[in-house]
Amino acid sequence: MSRGFVKEDDLELAGTDVAERPISQETNYVTPTGLAQLQSQADILEKTHFALVPNKENPIIQQRLGSIERDLRYVQARLENALLIDPTSQSKATVLFGSTVSIEDEHGDPHQYSIVGEDEADIAQNKVSWLSPIAKAMLGHKVGDSVVWKRPAGDLNLEILAIN
Repeated sequence: MSRGFVKEDDLELAGTDVAERPISQETNYVTPTGLAQLQSQADILEKTHFALVPNKENPIIQQRLGSIERDLRYVQARLENALLIDPTSQSKATVLFGSTVSIEDEHGDPHQYSIVGEDEADIAQNKVSWLSPIAKAMLGHKVGDSVVWKRPAGDLNLEILAIN
């Protein structure tokens, strides 16, 4: 009988069709914290992979290994292309990558954002990617400058109060 007519168990090929994580074509600027996070992720993924390999015949483990291997390829590629920028060695006169910027919006509400790499961005911690619209609005500006943050919900005027 031809293999084309044999129904294989869905789990037999589990983990083999894991889609790759897209890697940004932009320069991979990282802060020291961002670099440490990527290195930590790589270490955790490698340890998890090593722990699971003895059970790789299990279809569920095969699927998990596929995801771990994909994520490890992504993190290793990001580490290979990382360009470390130390914010402590930069001027505080202008908003640059790695800056922490205190701003006030047009409603008088204060905000503070750190401009970081793509992998380090976490809005819950007020860390925004240098490629985000708000970071792009602030980059290159100085304390006292007003900038416009172009948002889908409408433009918002921001005043830069401090750069750290």
